[in-house]
Amino acid sequence: MENDKDLIYENSALKKAKNELEGQILVLNRQIIDLKKEVDNYKNTLAKIPPELVDKEFRPDLQARSLRFKMATVLYIDIHGFKEIIAEEDSRDKLDQLDQILVEFDAITEKHKIQKIRTVGDSYMCAGGVPVKNITNPIDVVLAAMEMKDHIEKMRKKNGEVATWQFKMGIHTGPVTATVRGKKKISYDLTGEAVNISTRLASACEPGQIIISDMTHVLVQGYFVCKFHSKVPARYQGFLELYHVSRIKPAYSEDRKTGLYPSKIFNIRYLLRQFTDLQEVILDKLTKELPSYLYYHDVRHTIDVVNQAELIGIGEGVDDESILLLKTAALFHDLGHVIGYDNHEYFGTQIAREMLPKYKYSPEQIDLICEIIMATQMPPKPQTLLQKIICDSDLDYLGRRDFIGVSDTLYKELKEQNKIGSLNDWNKLQVKFLEVHQFYTATSQNLRAVNKKSQIERIKELIVED
Repeated sequence: MENDKDLIYENSALKKAKNELEGQILVLNRQIIDLKKEVDNYKNTLAKIPPELVDKEFRPDLQARSLRFKMATVLYIDIHGFKEIIAEEDSRDKLDQLDQILVEFDAITEKHKIQKIRTVGDSYMCAGGVPVKNITNPIDVVLAAMEMKDHIEKMRKKNGEVATWQFKMGIHTGPVTATVRGKKKISYDLTGEAVNISTRLASACEPGQIIISDMTHVLVQGYFVCKFHSKVPARYQGFLELYHVSRIKPAYSEDRKTGLYPSKIFNIRYLLRQFTDLQEVILDKLTKELPSYLYYHDVRHTIDVVNQAELIGIGEGVDDESILLLKTAALFHDLGHVIGYDNHEYFGTQIAREMLPKYKYSPEQIDLICEIIMATQMPPKPQTLLQKIICDSDLDYLGRRDFIGVSDTLYKELKEQNKIGSLNDWNKLQVKFLEVHQFYTATSQNLRAVNKKSQIERIKELIVED
């Protein structure tokens, strides 16, 4: 009898030990897969990256490119639950469930244009502002973290499958160094302050919380409900203030109950903030691709029209979305010159339709922007207030003190293309145009009309009659 009890006990102990070993093997296999991916990337880097593109300090070992980013936002997710499943018989199912969660995390990062960095064992890391720099990356990362948290909570309510797994999220905005590996399939590894601090924040919070640093808080507090959480000591920085993010602010949330979905007002504020990134891209394109004979329709003119569109729009009392549409239309209104001089307005609308969806503009907003651009086509025939504002912005120089210098560049541009004859011919054409031209908005009429009349008189004195 005693022998039977001993045998049962021995079998039970063996079974428990067997389950523990199988669980450990599953975890090790997962880590081996992750390490194998790293090794493959390493081999691809060595074989495919041209030596002349690699920083010398990396050639002896990693043969990888090193990129520096002054403002990136890192989301570090600390995953707890590996130790608890080792002794469970259904540990393989639990790991499969974790894989499903991580696949959804990947989809969320892609949706918000965030770069996944790595998933190793019990951690997940992604970063905004890498490899493409952008000013909205703190907002993007917080939105992604909230969506990830919501996905976990929905799975738990549905079937309790993720009860084993606990997720703690830390977010910090700061400088990072990205090591780029691979050519066909590029991967990134991050080091630097933002990585170290986000990792620390994740360890400082409770499961299910999203904790952000004071740096990230400054950049996102206008959009999200953030409450002070605690302070932690930081090397060379004294103490870091930490904040708990719970939801989008009610005034900016489509669903005021959950605070998960951005409203139209949120999106407009987001796009206005993002405009800086879009403007940098377009101005760079203009600088590199505009024909050399465009002395008037150059980058300076585009910047001028963007600024005047905002100023006149404010003077006319239009709302924030209208300001966004005006500035975006002004940015694209002469971009079509990179394709052709004639019909450049139409070409500009085609480029806008291709680019703006990537910057989260809605189809309705894009249609309105293109209509505003086409209103600048000569002779202008604006119908709406926004079309009148863009027309006044485009020809604002007609009533300014710098009229002479600006008009000289336009003459030079037309002359080089054989579109105008002598300077005397140009002066006659200017007088004719100025006498029929009108400013459409009350703001421009009050600011520019008087000076325009004095310019007409001045040019008439220069004309030599045949």
